[in-house]
This record gives sequence, C-alpha cells and structure tokens, in this order.
Amino acid sequence: MAELAVLQVVQSEPEAEVIRGLLESEGIPSFVQQTSLGAGMTGGLPSAGGQHAILVDEQNLAAARRLLEEQSASS
Repeated sequence: MAELAVLQVVQSEPEAEVIRGLLESEGIPSFVQQTSLGAGMTGGLPSAGGQHAILVDEQNLAAARRLLEEQSASS
C-alpha cells in the first residue's frame, strides 16, 4: 500500500474539494482531510470550516504538484 503525502493545506473544505476535483479529472486519486488545527477551530466537530489537507499517494505527489503549478501559472 502506498503512503499518503500532503500535497497542500488550504483554508476550507470547499477549496480543498475544488483541488481534489482537478486532481481527479487528471486521473490522480486524492483525499481531503480536516487538519487537527481545523478540527480545533470547530471544537472537534465535522465542519467545512478550518484548514483541510489534500492527500495523494507519494508516487503521484510530483505529478500533482506540477498540475497545481500549471493551474496557478495559467490563472
């Protein structure tokens, strides 16, 4: 089983889901997880608020970073 790596930490779940959708559209599986800081902001309750991490398999990390860089450069 591949190890997961943090691709990026963003400020909200909706922002994380946009990035996850971009990755998925390019065939890169990813997961969104609320960070411990984000969970602390909501008293440990599930919420769209607070920081969220986008996780990918380590083997996909370089490709995922390139994709995000390309998106940033084109916007």
